[in-house]
Amino acid sequence: MEGEIEELGGSELGTKDFWEKSYDLELKNFHDHGDCGDIWFDEDCQHRIVTWIGRQEDKIKVDDSIIDLGCGNGMMLIELAQEGFKNLTGIDYSPKAIELAKAICADQQYPFIKYQVADLMSESEVTALGKFKVVHDKGTYDAISIHPEDSKTMRTSYIANVHRMLEDDGLFILTSCNWTECELVKSFGELFELRTVIPSPKFKFGNKEGSVVTSIVFGKKL
Repeated sequence: MEGEIEELGGSELGTKDFWEKSYDLELKNFHDHGDCGDIWFDEDCQHRIVTWIGRQEDKIKVDDSIIDLGCGNGMMLIELAQEGFKNLTGIDYSPKAIELAKAICADQQYPFIKYQVADLMSESEVTALGKFKVVHDKGTYDAISIHPEDSKTMRTSYIANVHRMLEDDGLFILTSCNWTECELVKSFGELFELRTVIPSPKFKFGNKEGSVVTSIVFGKKL
């Protein structure tokens, strides 16, 4: 099944060095001007996901544990906090990203949000994080997929580690601009099963219709 997926080309956007430099600049802009920086895939995409989570009252409670993978500036978790969610964790492999997220979080006065540096490629670091009812990723799997060196192995490690951190009855919410719904279902199908797709705006080109991004919800295969 995995062999059917054609790997993406490598890019500097898949490297830690690129993100460290980016978040170092955003951190300086925040301290100088109060600018929180860019939101990956834009605010509308983020709001759609937060709204969907908020509507799952029968599956997701406000005190359920939620983790944001590759949290960047942490704005996803701040928006969830504004919706009443209380058990929130953000991780990123970039120390500068976590420094920025903590600074913005302090400014927004949500002291209960936890941010820490962690590498999703490390089984021991992932295991130390514990289990979560909701695992969310908006763009991190995409970045891993375009790492210049052996992205296929990294994707395999990522999938195994997400399965490791997700509670048995948990939900894994993944947003991608690089992979289609079909490709994601194929890649994650060994360990995850499709639950639903969160609707996103459609575009039409010629006779074909598609989405700029795909937001997909998986459950854990036991």
